[in-house]
Amino acid sequence: MTERLYEQDGYLRETEATVTAAGQAGIVLDRTVFYARGGGQPGDSGELILASGSRLPIVDTVKGQDGAVLHLPDPAVSVLPAPGESVLARIDWNRRHRHMRMHTCLHLLCALVDAPVTGGNLNDEKGRLDFDLPESTVDKDSLTGALNALIARNIGTALEWIADEALAAQPELVKTLSVQPPTGAGSVRLLRIGDVDLQPCGGTHVANTGEIGRVRVSKIEKKSRLNRRISVVFEEV
Repeated sequence: MTERLYEQDGYLRETEATVTAAGQAGIVLDRTVFYARGGGQPGDSGELILASGSRLPIVDTVKGQDGAVLHLPDPAVSVLPAPGESVLARIDWNRRHRHMRMHTCLHLLCALVDAPVTGGNLNDEKGRLDFDLPESTVDKDSLTGALNALIARNIGTALEWIADEALAAQPELVKTLSVQPPTGAGSVRLLRIGDVDLQPCGGTHVANTGEIGRVRVSKIEKKSRLNRRISVVFEEV
C-alpha cells in the first residue's frame, strides 16, 4: 500500500520516501506525490533523486495491486533502487499543474451541460468530455463564454468525503455513466466547486477556478446518435 499524498494536497511537488519494491513492473514507494493514472487524468512524470544524488527519470505512474502506486522508470534505466533505499520523489510540476487546471475546467463544463457524462480524457494541452446528448443543444461560442465566466469568478474548490451509504442515497452526485466512483472503503472523495458543482473525483485540482486561465471550446462532435464530444483547449496569452 502506498500513501497517496496527492489525495489530500495536489500542490505537493516532492516528498522523501522509501522504496518498498522495484522491478520490471515499476518502483513502489511507501508514500508518493505522483498521481497514478486514472479517471481520464494522465499519470505524473518526474524523477526520483537517489541517496547518491543520481536522478532516475519517471515517465509515467499507474496503479498496481493492493493499493500500490507504480512509478515507471525511463526504459533506458538499467539499475533500479533497492528496497529500503531512501529517495526524493519529485513530480514535473508544470505538467501536473496543467493537468489540474484542465481537470477542474472539465468539472465546470460538466456543470454547464445538463446531460450524463459517458467518457472523458485530458492532457496538458486539452481535455474532452463525452455527453449523452441525443440532440445538438450546445454550441462552441456560448459554452466558451459560460466557461470563462465561471473561471473569472475565482471560485474556490474544496475536497469533501461522503460515506458509501450516503452516496448511494444521492445517485444524482454521480454524473459519469462509464466510470463509477470506487466504493467499499467506507467513504468516497468529492470535489466541490463553490455552488457550481459537486461530484466524486479522485483527481488533482486547482484551489481556485481563476488558476485555470482562459479556455476555448475547440470542437463539438457527434460521435454517435446519443453522444456529443466537447473538446476544450487552453487559450494561452
